Amino acid sequence: MLIQLVILVLGLLLLIKGADWLVFGATAIAKKSGLSDLAIGLTVVAFGTSAPELVVNVLASIEAHQEIVFGNIIGSNNFNLLIILGITGLIMPLLVNNSTIWKEIPLSFFAILIVFIMANFINPSELLVISRPESVLLLSFFALFVWYVFKQLKADPNEEIDANLSDAFTPLKPFKAVGYMIFGLIGLVIGGKLMVDTAVDIAQSFGLSEKVIGLTIVAAGTSLPELATSVLAAIKKKTDIAVGNIIGSNIFNLFFILGISGLINPLNYDASFNLDLLLLALGTVFLFTAMFISGKKLLDRWEAALLLITYLGYLCWLLFIK
Repeated sequence: MLIQLVILVLGLLLLIKGADWLVFGATAIAKKSGLSDLAIGLTVVAFGTSAPELVVNVLASIEAHQEIVFGNIIGSNNFNLLIILGITGLIMPLLVNNSTIWKEIPLSFFAILIVFIMANFINPSELLVISRPESVLLLSFFALFVWYVFKQLKADPNEEIDANLSDAFTPLKPFKAVGYMIFGLIGLVIGGKLMVDTAVDIAQSFGLSEKVIGLTIVAAGTSLPELATSVLAAIKKKTDIAVGNIIGSNIFNLFFILGISGLINPLNYDASFNLDLLLLALGTVFLFTAMFISGKKLLDRWEAALLLITYLGYLCWLLFIK
């Protein structure tokens, strides 16, 4: 068991470092091509922070570990919403702009609703499944989301997307940048493979379901890049970036990563995930409502603490009661 835990941590470290190298190399190439920080933040950095979830889900889908596929996506979104916003909201009350309140947060709720309907009601068979045509529809929604984001950029070209891109960027020669990208991709694939296989082994060893492992260990591990980005944004008092990073990541996970996973293999859906989706939906509604409780369009510290307490209660329910 100790060896399995060491391998799991090693896989997680490779995932995170691989994503970091991939972003670092791709950012250098994008900079050489004359792209702005804003465009890079929306493309390279946004993809890089979600790369661990994507790689884990692609591998889990290929190997037919479908509870890990859903567990990682739903678990990562709950972790993002409850833990990451909870931690960043304790560091600094999170002031949110109108666009995020009235557009992105409702869109993230719409994504949850779409996945719930697809998983439970679309297919006429008794087996609950997200099919390939439904996965194409999810990817279509993601394409519309990307179009919307770039449209927002034209409306506000000075909007900031990533908190640390400019500070972290160091010029690289092209061959070094390509090297970072290659080794980053290798780290992602190897780390993802180690995490999926070891998570399954640990689940079997402890008599836990792959679903619980996916919702907890795998989901928390793959969400660490989002945690780092949002905490740094909060420390720098760029609180809207912290919220936008989380909401954008949740939309990305449900539309793009779940869409890619279902395109590889149709995904059998366990109806017990509905309770986890319900928590995600209620958390999203709470975040929206919190913008109006104080009348200041912010997530206050006591509201952030409530998010953290909710997740801890949920974790206890998953591990000890369910």
